[in-house]
Amino acid sequence: QVQLVESGGGLVQPGGSLRLSCAASGSIFRFKAMGWYRQAPGKQRELVASITPGGVWSYYANSVKGRFTISRDNAKNTVYLQMNSLKPEDTAVYYCNTESAIWTWGQGTQVTLSS
Repeated sequence: QVQLVESGGGLVQPGGSLRLSCAASGSIFRFKAMGWYRQAPGKQRELVASITPGGVWSYYANSVKGRFTISRDNAKNTVYLQMNSLKPEDTAVYYCNTESAIWTWGQGTQVTLSS
């Protein structure tokens, strides 16, 4: 079973930036489209960005388009999420998984926007 470990979250002011990382165990990572998801308090988990196995194509939810960038390093089994121009509504726990969410969820990383 693949294990996912997210990191890089924290407390940031609106307009600030964070870079999240997600390390996956297992070489199967490079064959999977990967996604970043988030879950805000009282809301369902949602997909915010995804990237194809080779890293050529990506998808972004309208709420983050133009502000977030997903990337991956298959040699390191790691997917990243660069988050710029952060807004209070970006406050959530962020998770990674395959685009179809077939792996066991990791613990996530908390992103909190301060006022």
